[in-house]
Amino acid sequence: MVTVDRPVVVGLDNGGNSTNATVLDASGRFLVDRLVETPSRVLEGPAAAVEAMVTAMDTALTLTGVPREQVLAVGLDTPGPASADGVISSKGSTNFSQPPWRGYDIRTALADRIGLPVVYNNDGNAAALYAHHVHFGADAERHSSISAIVGTGLGGGVVESGRVVRGAAGMAGELGHVHIPLHGLLAEGQPIPTCRCGFIGDVESVTSLTAIERNLLPYWLSRYPDHPLAAEPPRVAAKLVRTYGEQGDPLARRVFDQQAMALGRLFTIAANFTDPSVFFVGGGVVEAAPEFREWFLGRIREHTLLRTEQAAASHFALVPDLDMAGARGSAIAALATLPR
Repeated sequence: MVTVDRPVVVGLDNGGNSTNATVLDASGRFLVDRLVETPSRVLEGPAAAVEAMVTAMDTALTLTGVPREQVLAVGLDTPGPASADGVISSKGSTNFSQPPWRGYDIRTALADRIGLPVVYNNDGNAAALYAHHVHFGADAERHSSISAIVGTGLGGGVVESGRVVRGAAGMAGELGHVHIPLHGLLAEGQPIPTCRCGFIGDVESVTSLTAIERNLLPYWLSRYPDHPLAAEPPRVAAKLVRTYGEQGDPLARRVFDQQAMALGRLFTIAANFTDPSVFFVGGGVVEAAPEFREWFLGRIREHTLLRTEQAAASHFALVPDLDMAGARGSAIAALATLPR
């Protein structure tokens, strides 16, 4: 147990099954060095979920020996879409699909419950902020970065001068829904990919676990009909593709080559908008065996078209500690709002 007698902030990363919590002191030191997860209870509705967040906060504080009276602010992140102020979309959200959640102001509800300021980000932005600050440390405010995190969807965020770019409606950095050129990316006869959001040919429609299941794997199995994955249910097969990719399987490598090309094209677009110092990549696809990870990152670099000056001034890196990145990024966002 680490006991402190100075002010702290708490970071809460709210997910569909659990909420991860961390504690950050005023000097920028995290007092929790591992995952501290409690059930999120989001399926029980807003009231139960807010109480579960309070439980998550108190659990982390107990582990660190910090009384709640020393907490100055709380950072909260959830999967989007939601407004910049933490109002869940009127159509629901990734983890908040039931009617009571639609249009629900989750940030204000938590703030009213605990009597403290609550700073909101979506989970991709929080992870991007953490990656940026870990990478640059004390120089974070002098740099910009863009993060793409491959998961069930394609998350991430844009950080400029050490702060998340939010946008007018809080939806800046929705990188998964950026449209990319498909010429040369799709194979002969391959259908144009569709996204769950309704877009056609955006990054998430190619680069996500959902994209593998819905768009990529059905096509490639038609080209490799005797592949063992053809005997698996689509969702199971999609999750197994990475294992085959690590083994150098031709079908799996074709799938991930398309994903790498899509990320490279996204970063090419980003380079002309934000000209970042670092391009971060995160998610299960880069938490794989070293040979596969380096091959995948190499393919992304190859398809990221930078000017000579940009290539000299920027580099690629991995999002660190992804399981803890959301909560830690949320805590960093909360700390940044406090008077210095």
